[in-house]
Amino acid sequence: MEMLQVVRADGEYDAKLEPNLRDEDLKKMYRYMLLVRRFNERMLLLQRQGRIGFFIESTGEEAAQVGSAFALARSDWVYESYRDPGVCLVRGVPLKTLVDQLMANADDPNKGRQMGVHWGYREWNLVSISSPVGCRLSQAVGTAYAAKFKKDNIVCVTSFGDGATSQGEFHSAMNFAGVFKVPVVFLCKNNQYAISLPVRRQTASANIAMKAEAYGFEGVLVDGNDVLASYKAMKAAVDKARSGGGPTLIEAVTYRMGGHSSSDDPSKYRSTEETELWKTRDPITRFRRYLMKKGLLTESEDRRTLEEVENELVSTIKESEKVPPPTLYSMFTDVYAEMPWHIKEEADELMGEKGQ
Repeated sequence: MEMLQVVRADGEYDAKLEPNLRDEDLKKMYRYMLLVRRFNERMLLLQRQGRIGFFIESTGEEAAQVGSAFALARSDWVYESYRDPGVCLVRGVPLKTLVDQLMANADDPNKGRQMGVHWGYREWNLVSISSPVGCRLSQAVGTAYAAKFKKDNIVCVTSFGDGATSQGEFHSAMNFAGVFKVPVVFLCKNNQYAISLPVRRQTASANIAMKAEAYGFEGVLVDGNDVLASYKAMKAAVDKARSGGGPTLIEAVTYRMGGHSSSDDPSKYRSTEETELWKTRDPITRFRRYLMKKGLLTESEDRRTLEEVENELVSTIKESEKVPPPTLYSMFTDVYAEMPWHIKEEADELMGEKGQ
């Protein structure tokens, strides 16, 4: 299976494959990628300092996140993964909302009830993340089936890692989607590791994309470190699904530069040489070279953009850290439309004991 690639690691590109995007959109993509990179670095630092409890970074996967999200309509539904802050940002989620979630403060729409990096925002059609690996594939297929039944003109996208393809849910979801031709796109971000297990230990197939053939629909292999290739593959898949053409499995080949989470030490299971090799394929460096070759970015503009991103992050973190934690009373809310008398009685008793 041939891998879709528009921009090579050195910034050279195939003009025949370039997607039809405005110069402004290309610059937006680049800024989002920079923001995701610095967000990852900053949040991991905050975790190490004890200012947030847990974090899962996605350094090295910025292109697959931003490129795929750019191809979606506002009305589409996304079952994102915990390695998808870029998807959230492109969808319109404010940076502060993501930081609030990690700090579990009173401004977090979920009131600190979800585990860190488990995004979920109804306003932006981002379904709250479930921790069990693979379960969201079936959820996305169910939503897409309902949309087809109701004749809603939407597409569902579910994002997952290579490890999820070893779960039974992957096969169940793919089979149902193929049989009923539901408007869903499966985005497998193959970052080479399911925590410490390399992808070569998960499948004997030459790649993951080819597995779609067994379920009766198209599989696409794409360079996940190429933001334009990621966009192009997702745009084609979404357009096909929206027009009644059924599902697509996209395998975006990328690399997880950091650990699985802030609790992981990747040096225990992979070599420095491997990581250094993938650094030469860095998605941000690649796209920067592309923009400069196109005359859309200068060195001074690049420095200014990075400075703007840095300032936005610093000010946002300061603002979020001023927000107090959720009130005790919040543990009784958001369960019933109208609070039952016995729950209200318990809430009032607790607040009275706490003098609030």
